[in-house]
Amino acid sequence: MSRVEVAKTYKLYIGGKFPRSESGRTYPVTDAKGKFLANAAHASRKDLRDAVVAARKAFAGWSGATAYNRGQVLYRVAEVMEGRREQFAAEVAACEGLPIRKAESVVDNTVDRWVWYAGWTDKIATVLGAANPVAGPYFSFTVPEPTGVVGVLAPQRSSLLGLVSVLAPVLATGCTAVVVSSAERPLPAITLSEVLATSDVPGGVVNMLTGKASELGPWLASHEDVNAIDPTGADPTDRVEIAREAAGTVKRVLDTSDEEPDWTRLPGLGRLRTYLEPKTVWHPMGV
Repeated sequence: MSRVEVAKTYKLYIGGKFPRSESGRTYPVTDAKGKFLANAAHASRKDLRDAVVAARKAFAGWSGATAYNRGQVLYRVAEVMEGRREQFAAEVAACEGLPIRKAESVVDNTVDRWVWYAGWTDKIATVLGAANPVAGPYFSFTVPEPTGVVGVLAPQRSSLLGLVSVLAPVLATGCTAVVVSSAERPLPAITLSEVLATSDVPGGVVNMLTGKASELGPWLASHEDVNAIDPTGADPTDRVEIAREAAGTVKRVLDTSDEEPDWTRLPGLGRLRTYLEPKTVWHPMGV
């Protein structure tokens, strides 16, 4: 006896919860061959504002945690992803049209990327900070601090490895994130949200919106409580408007190329530097 297929309708991930879009909008998600996979929530401007509020509320606790603890949390995300490897591989294969073996390799690289950034959390201050030589009876230290709430327009083509490659450095520095996933390939991002919710990541540290970067990007760039934005997933023509909107609030805009990079390459420290603010402290020496 044949069963009636139950079509899934996935929700947003905001403040550690999974709400529907306040607009009630959804859109169909298809695989690389056009076959229907599920429905995804179509985030609105109100959803984006709610996500920024949640990210700002979570910032103090996340940035105030020890770097070692943040590393433990990111490593736990990698552990949970490893346990759901088959599901991630199946979704990547369907969304990106890859053979299952290639998709499994993408998932393995993604888990490794989480571990790589987890290892950097307690080394950032040592590598990017400094003890400054000064003339006088003073100590002078430069300490990198997280910039705040970061808006991330995730890559459109690389639905998982690219997503983690732009999200993990935000979290490793102690910032919180509002992410707009790939519009056509959102399922790995939705599953990642479920992983984050069942790991040790506090609610609000990551907020995942599904929808169009062309619609949500300018609103994210103009929001006064967002401190930096990564426009990787925006069209080249939309990046001009995003930069213009970001200038109104003196927001940092990550300098990215028009084409997505090779996400399998080691990322370096560029993205970590972008989300850090150097603070120089002077202290008199004791007698």
